[in-house]
Amino acid sequence: MASTAPFSRYEFMIAWRYLRARRAEGGVSVMTWISLIGITLGVMALVATLAVRAGFRAEFVDTILGANAHSTVYYAPTQVYNELTEETYVTQGRIEDYDALAARIAQIPGVTRAVPAVRAQVMARQGDAAALGDVHGITLDALGGMAGIADPESASGSLDDFDQGIAIGIGMARNLGVRIGDRLQLVAPDGAKTPFGTTPRVESFEVVYIFSAGRYDVDQARIYMPLAKAQSFFNREGLADEIGVYVADPERVDDWTMPLLQVLGERGQIWTWRDASGSFLAALDMEDDVMFIILSILVLIASMNITSGLIMLVKNKGRDIGILRTMGLTEGSVLRVFFLCGAFTGVIGTIAGVVLGVLLSLNVDHIMAALNMLTGGNAWQPEVRGIYQLTAELRGWDIFRAAALSLALSFIVTIFPARRAARMNPVEALRYE
Repeated sequence: MASTAPFSRYEFMIAWRYLRARRAEGGVSVMTWISLIGITLGVMALVATLAVRAGFRAEFVDTILGANAHSTVYYAPTQVYNELTEETYVTQGRIEDYDALAARIAQIPGVTRAVPAVRAQVMARQGDAAALGDVHGITLDALGGMAGIADPESASGSLDDFDQGIAIGIGMARNLGVRIGDRLQLVAPDGAKTPFGTTPRVESFEVVYIFSAGRYDVDQARIYMPLAKAQSFFNREGLADEIGVYVADPERVDDWTMPLLQVLGERGQIWTWRDASGSFLAALDMEDDVMFIILSILVLIASMNITSGLIMLVKNKGRDIGILRTMGLTEGSVLRVFFLCGAFTGVIGTIAGVVLGVLLSLNVDHIMAALNMLTGGNAWQPEVRGIYQLTAELRGWDIFRAAALSLALSFIVTIFPARRAARMNPVEALRYE
C-alpha cells in the first residue's frame, strides 16, 4: 500500500466515507453542511455581482455610443483685437468648410463616419409646460446611423419625415405632453440682432419622431433638428459647430486622437466619449475590484469553516488514523485522505454556487421587476443611474476567476488539518483504545 500512487481510488473511498458522518458524529456533518452552504452562497454572490457589474457597464457604454459620437472635433475659440475700438473679443470656433473637413476625417483609416453638426441650447415649450432642450442639428443620414436613436421598436413616428420637423426624446415628450404631429415651440436666446440688442428667436416645429435612447438624460433633453434648419435658426448659415467622428473600435477611441489632430491643425480640439464618461467608468472599474475583494473575503470566511470541520473530523477519527497507519498507510496517504474531505466540500460548494449564480444572473430582470413592484418603483431609479434597467452579462473570465478563487481557498485551508492528521502518532492514537 505504501507504493500506491497518490490520490488512488481507496483514498477517495475513505474520504467519502468520512464525509458521510454517522448520527453519533453529527457535529462533523453539521460543520460540513455549514461549510458547503457558506461556500455556495459566497460563490453565488460573487458570480452574480460580477455579472451585474459587467452588464451595467456594457449597458451604460452602449447607451452612450448609441446616441453620441465616439469623438467630437471642433475648433477652439480665438481672440480678435479690434484696432478701432481697441477691444479684444472672443470669436467662437465655427467650422466653415465642414463638408471638406468631414471628408478628410472620413479618409482616416478606422474612421467609419464623420458627421457635421450644430449644437445649441433652447427652451422647449408646449402650453404651460417648459423644459431645457439640447439641440443637435444633423442630417437625416447621420441620424439614421445612430443605433440608439433609429430604433423602430422603441420609437414612434417616422424618420422619413425628419426633414419636415424635429425629433425629441420620449422623456421630454412625456413631460411636455407632446405627441407625433404636435408643434413644439423652441426659444433660442441668440436670435435676431436689432438696434436695441439681441432678441430671442421663437419658432414652432412639428414633432415627427419620438425616440428612446435608453439613457435618462438623453431622453429628457435631446432634440434633433435638420442641419439646414438648425443653421438658420441659430444664425449658423454655412457653419457647423463640430464634427462627430465614429470609429471602428470605440473602446480604443484614443488611438485616433493624433491622426485627427493632424487633420484639424493647431486650433483643433477633441472630446471623446471617454473624456465625457471616463471618471464614471474609472469609478466602476475601481468598484468592481473592491467588490471582488470584499466578496472574496466572504468566500474565505466560508472556507474557514472547512478547517473547523476537518479539525473535528481528525479528532473523532484518531483511532481510525492509528489503525490505518499500523496497516501500512503512509503520512502522505493520510494527508491526502483528509485533504480530499475538505476538497469535496469546496468542489461541491463551488459548483453549486456557480450554477445558482448563473441562474440568478439570467433572471435579474425578473428579480428587479419584483423588487420594483414591492418597493413601488424605487428599487431602480433611472434619473440616478442614467439607464432604465439593470442587466447582467455573464463572462467566462468572471465565472472562471470566481470558481478558481473558491477552489484555491478551499484547498489551501484544508492543508493544516490534513497535515495534523498525517503527523498523528499511531501509538498515541491507540494508547487508550
